[in-house]
Amino acid sequence: MQLATWNINSLTVRLPQVLDWLAANPVDALGLQELKLVDEKFPYDALKEAGYHGVSFGQKTYNGVAILSRSPIRDVVRNIPGHSDEQSRVIAATLDTPQGPLRLVNCYFVNGQEPGS
Repeated sequence: MQLATWNINSLTVRLPQVLDWLAANPVDALGLQELKLVDEKFPYDALKEAGYHGVSFGQKTYNGVAILSRSPIRDVVRNIPGHSDEQSRVIAATLDTPQGPLRLVNCYFVNGQEPGS
């Protein structure tokens, strides 16, 4: 199984590069960080055409994470249960792979913030 992660710093801007990269590197799952778009703007159709299921936890202008998978995705959890954070930085899901279920957690860890923020 091949997994990859990519801080794309705007999925809207870099969708063509993501699709080209997936065509050249058909990984089983890809975690994306810094989507910088809301869930309603997530390019589900384009990713489906490329052979990927997708789930997102978006946020306008900042943050945002997603999981793309060639296998079906279920049991999606957005954010850390019990933790009230307005930042979209954590998403988890179970991928129903041919090898069996795989729980994948994708996180965006911000750099450059003040300690304690």
